[in-house]
Amino acid sequence: MWEKHKLSEAQLEAYEADGFLDAIPCLCPAQLERLRGDLVELSDPDHPANALWHEFHSNEAPAESGTVLMHALGAWRISEAFHDLLFHPALLVPAIQAMGLCDKRGVRLLHDQLFCKPARAGAVVAWHQDLSYWTRFSPSAFLTVHVALDDQSSENGALHYVAGSHRWPLLPVTSRHFGDMESIRSVLDREQAAQLDACRCVRLRAGQVSIHHPLSVHGSFGNRSAGPRRAAVVNLAADGVVINTSRGPVLSGAPDLPKGTPLGGFLHPLLGSMPAGAQATAAPPCSVAKHYPATDAWADEDEDEDASAGQVAAPGADA
Repeated sequence: MWEKHKLSEAQLEAYEADGFLDAIPCLCPAQLERLRGDLVELSDPDHPANALWHEFHSNEAPAESGTVLMHALGAWRISEAFHDLLFHPALLVPAIQAMGLCDKRGVRLLHDQLFCKPARAGAVVAWHQDLSYWTRFSPSAFLTVHVALDDQSSENGALHYVAGSHRWPLLPVTSRHFGDMESIRSVLDREQAAQLDACRCVRLRAGQVSIHHPLSVHGSFGNRSAGPRRAAVVNLAADGVVINTSRGPVLSGAPDLPKGTPLGGFLHPLLGSMPAGAQATAAPPCSVAKHYPATDAWADEDEDEDASAGQVAAPGADA
């Protein structure tokens, strides 16, 4: 199961050069529909399990913008489909490779996210580096996986990356609630601003993922299309990352992890590792088993993934 999801040497070289990699196949149509169906229920502000969210914003866009950005953290605690997504080998294997963790440590969940932009009114997500929000850890061994739940294009608010920006220093957060696309320019020098102007639009097909380095500058513009633009995000940390400050809980509603404590516990499960010759590890029990038991729901569908490949573009394909 692991081998067929491995990145090629050329893909790893592209990630090393650019700080991101796109068009990685992940979900088959059946898996995609399960996630979309659960997302409809999760979007309800009156969902009966809403107390399990770490954050839930039915609209995090500035009120004066007239746009909408649904943003939430913690879907995996509420939805069986989003729980199982964390353990999908097509998501974990490329991430472990790109993080350089093969034959070493595994990866843990830092936190998940949902970003949903409705038709014709979807908001921007301002340029930022993910690491700007994660300064309380050491080492800075993270990676972000962006899972497209709809086809993404320049018209509906696809991700844009600044190639090579993973070699920039850490930048401050310039737009706390994502609303100001131009705010980052206040902290860029002339060369960095030129790289920003040459940003790349990543056109993912639904079911594909992109991965990026925690220092990679990325953002997305508004949705002007007639359909929604929905995405799940899985933020990963290398096992062994340590809390380096005493600033309270990592996530809202989570127990405090004192300074010097390795990231761990039931909200940051070990998702997997890839030792030489090993098979995929089984998913541990769901941390909210009283709501949803752990399952191997991807297993049966994964066997049919290759047969469905015609509906999910191959790596590097123009979507």
